Amino acid sequence: MRQDRLRSHPLRAAFGTCRQPLPATLRAVPWHRARVAAALLATVILWVAEGGGATAASDLPTGSQSGLPVPRFVSLKPDRVNVRGGPTKDHEVTWVYTRSGLPVEITAEFENWRRIRDWEGAEGWVYHSLLSGKRTAFVARAKNSDDLVPVRSDADPESPVKAQLEPGVVGTVKRCDGRWCRFIGDKFDGWIAQERLWGVYPNEKID
Repeated sequence: MRQDRLRSHPLRAAFGTCRQPLPATLRAVPWHRARVAAALLATVILWVAEGGGATAASDLPTGSQSGLPVPRFVSLKPDRVNVRGGPTKDHEVTWVYTRSGLPVEITAEFENWRRIRDWEGAEGWVYHSLLSGKRTAFVARAKNSDDLVPVRSDADPESPVKAQLEPGVVGTVKRCDGRWCRFIGDKFDGWIAQERLWGVYPNEKID
C-alpha cells in the first residue's frame, strides 16, 4: 500500500505529514469526472498546440483559471492541508500535510482547485486558497549519498562555506540564476547549487 511506503519515507516523517487510507467505497460522481476530464483534456490540447516539451516559463501552457504557467511550483500556506481524490469537497480526503511552507508542484487546475504533486510523485487535489506563491524548496538527497550540502557566501563554488545542510532541510528561495539559488532558512542564508534543491526547475531563473 502506498500509505505504508509514504509513512516510512524519511522526508515525509521529517516534514510531519501523513496519509489516510483511501476508503474502498470512494467513487467519483460521474458528472464530476466528466467535467474534470474535459478541463484536463483542454489543458493537454493547449500544451500540444503550443509545442509540448518547451521548458521556458514563457512557453508553458497557462492554467485555465489562474492564467499562470502549468506546471509551476508553489508552497503550502497553512500547517494543515487536506488533499482530496478529486477537485470537489465531495471527494474523500486521501492524506493530510501538517507543515506549512512545503514545496509542491501544480500540475492541473479545475475551477478553484489545483492538482498538486509532491516530492515523491504523489498527486491529489487541494483548494487554491491553501497554496501560496511564495517559493520554497528543500535540499534533495543526492543519489546514493547522504552528504551535507554546502551553503556558500556567493554563487561561486570557490566561495566560503557558510553552512552545511542535511537532505530534507526546507528554506525560502529568494533568487535563482539558473545554476545557483539564494536559499534562506533557520540559521542559514547563502547560495546553494540549484541542482540540489527540490522546488525549483533546472535552469529556472527567479528574481
